[in-house]
Amino acid sequence: MSKDEHLQVALIGNPNSGKTSVFNRFTGLNQSVGNFPGVTVDKKTGKIRLNANQTAILTDLPGTYSLFPNSLDEKIVLDILTNPNDPNYPDAVIYVVDANHLERHLLLLTQIIDLGFPAVLALNMSDIAQAEGKQVDQQKLGQYLGIPVVEVNGRTGKGIEELKQAITELSIPGKSFLPPDPILKSAVKEIKNLLRTDSDYLAVLVAHHHQQMDYLDAEQKQAIATLSSQQNFKSIAEQVDEIMQRFQKIKPLCQEVVKVEHTDGKPNWTQKLDDILTHKVYGSVIFLTILFLIFQSIFAWATYPMDMIDLGMSRLISWLNHTLPSSFLTSLLTDGILAGLGGILIFIPQITILFGLIAILEEVGYMSRAVYLSDSIMRRFGLNGRSVVALISGVACAIPAVMSTRTISNWKERLITIFVTPFISCSARIPVYTILIALVVPEERVLGILNLQGMVMMGMYVLGTAAALISAYIFKKILKTREQSFLMMEMPVYQTPYWKNVVVTVFEKVKIFIFEAGKVILIIAVILWALASYGPAEQMAAVDIEVKTAVENGVYTAEEAENVLAAKKIEASYAGQFGKFIEPAIRPLGFDWKMGIALITSFAAREVFVGTMATIYSIGSSDDEKTITQRMREERNPTTGELVYTKATGFSLLIYYVFAMQCMSTLAVVKRETKSWWIPFYQLVYMTGLAYLASFVTYNLLS
Repeated sequence: MSKDEHLQVALIGNPNSGKTSVFNRFTGLNQSVGNFPGVTVDKKTGKIRLNANQTAILTDLPGTYSLFPNSLDEKIVLDILTNPNDPNYPDAVIYVVDANHLERHLLLLTQIIDLGFPAVLALNMSDIAQAEGKQVDQQKLGQYLGIPVVEVNGRTGKGIEELKQAITELSIPGKSFLPPDPILKSAVKEIKNLLRTDSDYLAVLVAHHHQQMDYLDAEQKQAIATLSSQQNFKSIAEQVDEIMQRFQKIKPLCQEVVKVEHTDGKPNWTQKLDDILTHKVYGSVIFLTILFLIFQSIFAWATYPMDMIDLGMSRLISWLNHTLPSSFLTSLLTDGILAGLGGILIFIPQITILFGLIAILEEVGYMSRAVYLSDSIMRRFGLNGRSVVALISGVACAIPAVMSTRTISNWKERLITIFVTPFISCSARIPVYTILIALVVPEERVLGILNLQGMVMMGMYVLGTAAALISAYIFKKILKTREQSFLMMEMPVYQTPYWKNVVVTVFEKVKIFIFEAGKVILIIAVILWALASYGPAEQMAAVDIEVKTAVENGVYTAEEAENVLAAKKIEASYAGQFGKFIEPAIRPLGFDWKMGIALITSFAAREVFVGTMATIYSIGSSDDEKTITQRMREERNPTTGELVYTKATGFSLLIYYVFAMQCMSTLAVVKRETKSWWIPFYQLVYMTGLAYLASFVTYNLLS
């Protein structure tokens, strides 16, 4: 192994092996999230100190079952491990297995060993295996594989220091596990020359996958294809044969190293809970109840911290306006930057609660059961169980949800899933839902315990899910295919949450919201401030003269004139004129020109709606003490004197945001995933048209 100052170490394992827990134990909050070069797949890395003189860059690779990939995520692992020029190519591998399912998890490890990587086996979840009556002989297993075996517990941190020590001592790969494919044996030498490698197994793998290897040039691909053809090589048949040969050796190995104690025959706790939680009736009721409680919690627990942040920002802006001299910079700071910042910070409590509760459900092992429960229902709508993973991920953000569809091999189901996923209400919609629900739904209790606003919030999620399923059913009838697909996933055992994992997950999600979504919100808030503060010189001057004349004639008092002047100036500004231009198109929905500005700016990101309204009403009001919710609640139509945000208008806006495609980033990712501009175009037209129609019906019914 290289003795460079920074070793490149890859963390690899099957899905549900506890790999993420081990990664979090190694890195804590000292980790970063990016993309693998050239693909929009998340890459988590962290710097770890192995000893006083040596550090390593640890990369958490996507979970995979073997080096014969069935999805883009799995292909990334293959590409990295077979391309020495890849920037993530590792000096060493930490392979994490679930000790309770050792036989199934060893397949990928034996392939990695045959590639020639120095590796250490991290035997995770041994405590659970022991509770099931299984004891793994680490010494015998290590001797057979020729690599060190360390018992670890990603939840408690047991064995992490021993794992670090094992990495520093690695120098040679394990024992060769399987000889080269006999059919390709005579071609291996020529392929090795083409690749300039000494690894027999690398040559075999590239022969299996040469059309998928992006780093090979056209000449290399053609040469390997010719060699494979000359050897009468059948890729799929040989892949299956190799896997069976490996399992023929792995099975007796596991029988030798895993001792199973006799149990009393009683079902374990996982089985007992699954009998209830995966039951078609009881399990579904429990699942819906959990969702209901999550949305209740978002409102009930977040109210006080949100109010404190909102009031604190309002008082800070007021204090600065009274302390600093009236100037361009003061207005930029208070009405532009701080108003936009307030639109970011106020929703941190709700996002923290949402992701915290979801992380807890994942930690205890419940989310896999939710996917299983939903599979039979999803199939009726043209989706499959893996589609449920994307739809559930959509509650957080549509972008990673769309990317997660790479695990769906059936093109029709994948395309339908991509198309309908943006209907699922994501975390970016929470700020919009929150402020509009607060405007039009009273803060009341139902049956003395249920929060009415929380019930309406859940209703928005149910409505979005219904739209996704109905749309999927329509596309199921339109698109035709003979392909069949099945749901295969491993159910983790139930266990108590590891709270450090929960904290790290929530921290990462909130950080992404603040620095990614927040960056967009703040930039748009500043641009909007400029557009709302300035306008054509003649029109802005005419407003000054009009209000001044009205004061002289006794129409307004000095205090009233200040508010009227601010309101008329924003109407005459560039932003106001743009809003007026689109107002005829949105008036049938109950929206005025101010809402029109927010609709357009929030296309960059849905949550920008709130920052836009905060900026508009900050500029349009002289009362700095009022929160954005108070200003919107008191907003009146200047012509009729009626409140602007009535129930009809509020619910019309809510319904619009449930259905509308208000996220250009999602459209960009859809284009990248489908390699077509037509799919996101149809998606935009379909969702916007549905949103307009539903909003129109809602407004006219409630009016």
